[in-house]
Amino acid sequence: MKTTRHASYNLNYHIVWIPKYRKSVLVGDVATRVRDILHEIADDKGLEIIDLTVQPDHIHLFVSSPPKHAPSLLANWFKGISSWKYNHRHADHDGEKIKWVRGYYAGTAGHVSSETVEKYIQRHAEDEQ
Repeated sequence: MKTTRHASYNLNYHIVWIPKYRKSVLVGDVATRVRDILHEIADDKGLEIIDLTVQPDHIHLFVSSPPKHAPSLLANWFKGISSWKYNHRHADHDGEKIKWVRGYYAGTAGHVSSETVEKYIQRHAEDEQ
C-alpha cells in the first residue's frame, strides 16, 4: 500500500507496446539502452517499475503509479519520452531510430484484502472523531 497526501492506493498497470512494423529491433545494446531510458522516465515521474521485460519485438512494463495518472498518460510518457530520448542519444550511432506503434495494451493488477479495507475505514473513522 502506498500513500499520497490525500490517498492510499495500490495501482499497478501492465502496459505492453511494440515497435513500428513489429520489427525485432529491441536486442543487444538497443534493448539495454531502452531499458535504461524506461527506468529514467520512471524515476523522473516518481513511478515504480515493478517488472520490465524487453523482448526483440515488444515491451512488457509493470508499473505502480499514484491515482492522479491515467493509464493512457503512463503509456504516452513511456512510449513518447523513450522514443525521443533514444533517437536523440543513439540513433545517429546505430542508424536505426526507435518508433512505436500508436496503440498499446493496458491492464490493471492489484489485490486488496478485506483486512486492508477495514484498517483504512477504521483509521479514517478515528481521524473524523
